[in-house]
Amino acid sequence: MKNDIHPEYGWVVFRDASADFAFLTRSTLSADNAGGPGRPEKTVEWTDGKTYPVIDVEISSASHPFYTGTARVVDTAGRVEKFNRRYGRKS
Repeated sequence: MKNDIHPEYGWVVFRDASADFAFLTRSTLSADNAGGPGRPEKTVEWTDGKTYPVIDVEISSASHPFYTGTARVVDTAGRVEKFNRRYGRKS
């Protein structure tokens, strides 16, 4: 690997405020210089007592309909029949 071309890789907290859910992971978005391009400005104190940069996300596995089981199934058969009635071949 080449030296001095890779972004810093450190700890960061991703937080989903709509579901009150957060997780600590490593990312290239964390850096010592907060507020730089693509860098988080906010920090949060984690359960281990340390302070980490935090990134707020709109959807996570705690709030996504597919993972929470609230996804709706669309009736595609009815749509196909409606399309065939309108634009299908006439017998």
